[in-house]
Amino acid sequence: MRTGSMRVAEISAGAIRKNVRRIRELTGDANVIVVVKAGGYGHGAEIAARAAMAGGAAMIATADLEEALTLREAGVDAPLLCWLHGPRVDFVPAIEQSIDVGIAHLRQLDALAEAARVTGQQATLQFKIDTGLSRNGAARDEWDALFARGAELEREGLVRVRGIFSHLANAGEEADLAQGVVFDEAVSLLRAAGSDPEMIHLSASAALFTRPELHYNTVRVGVAAYGLSPVAGKNSAQLGLTPAMTLRSEVVALRGVPAGTGVSYGFNHVCEVATTLALVPVGYADGMPRALNGAGAWVTIAGEPCPIVGRIGMDQFIVDVGPLGGRIDLGAPVVLFGDPERGYPSIDIWAALMRTIHYEILVGIGPRVLRLAVDTQEQRA
Repeated sequence: MRTGSMRVAEISAGAIRKNVRRIRELTGDANVIVVVKAGGYGHGAEIAARAAMAGGAAMIATADLEEALTLREAGVDAPLLCWLHGPRVDFVPAIEQSIDVGIAHLRQLDALAEAARVTGQQATLQFKIDTGLSRNGAARDEWDALFARGAELEREGLVRVRGIFSHLANAGEEADLAQGVVFDEAVSLLRAAGSDPEMIHLSASAALFTRPELHYNTVRVGVAAYGLSPVAGKNSAQLGLTPAMTLRSEVVALRGVPAGTGVSYGFNHVCEVATTLALVPVGYADGMPRALNGAGAWVTIAGEPCPIVGRIGMDQFIVDVGPLGGRIDLGAPVVLFGDPERGYPSIDIWAALMRTIHYEILVGIGPRVLRLAVDTQEQRA
C-alpha cells in the first residue's frame, strides 16, 4: 500500500454499513441492491461492496461487465448484477463468474443464450425495461417477444430469469407513479409469459425516501448507500444517513505575505491585509473543480474553516489561514469535505457552487487520491 500520500479519500466502512441498515429499515422486507458503479461512486468499488454486504445488502450492482469482473478478481463473492452492454460484449465470463446480466433487447438475450451453450452453464438474467426514462431498457413494443423468448430459454435450461427492473426519471410524483403503472404491466406480462421473477425493482435512492408505494420487493440504491441525500431540500442527517467519504490532505507550505500580495495565476485574488497562505497539494487533476476559484468554497485546517483563494492549479490550491498561521505547521490536517455533523464542509457546498450534483463531484475524484478504508464506529448510530 502507498504510504505518505498527500491526498486521501478516507472511506468509512462503518458509515456505509449504517446507511445500508437504514435503507433496510425503510424498505422492510425488501431486498437491497447497492450500486458500486464508477468505482463505487468514487469511494472504491471493492471497499463499498464489502461494506454494503456487511450492512445487509442482498446484491451488488455495477453498470458494465468489466466493473463486475474486476470485483470478482478482487475476491468479492457477493451476488452481482450488471446491465449496460456494448454490441460486442462476451457474456461467457459473466456466466462463469455467476454474474446476473441485465438484458434490454432480443439481440442481447440471444447472445447470452449462446454463451450459456458455449459454457454448458445456465445464465442468470434480469430484464431491464424502459418505463419512461427513454434510456437503456426494452421499449414497450419489445416486451412480448422478449419475455416469450426468455421463458422459452428458461424451459430449455439455458437461462434463469431472476428479476425485472426499470429506472425512474425522478420527474415528479405524477411521472413516477405513471412509470409505476407501466412497470406493473411489464411485470404482469413477464409472469404471463411463464417466468417468475424473484427480484422486482424500480426505486433508486430518491424513490427510497419519497415513493414507498414503488418499493416492490427490491430497491436498487446508489448515492444513499454512501450517505448523501438524493432528496432536494433534505440533507443527509435529516434522512438518517452518514456521508462515508472524507477528502483529506495536508499543508505542505506556509507563507507569510503583506497586504497587496497577488495569489496564484492571474492574480485574480489579492490579499487585502497581511496574512498567511497555506499550500495544499490537491488540484483539478484530483477532481477539485477549477471553477471553485473565487466561488466562496472553504476547507477546514486544524478544525477551523479557511477560505480557498486564488486559482486552483492542476496539483495544488491555496488557502488563506489568517491568524491560524501562527498556530499550525507543515503537515497540519486539511479536510476538503466530509460529514458536516463532524464540522467538516459538506460536499453539497461544492455541488451548489458548481451548479451540479454531488454525484459528479464524487466520481470525479482522481486516481492520485488514495482510497483508504477505515472501520470507524458508525456516527449518530
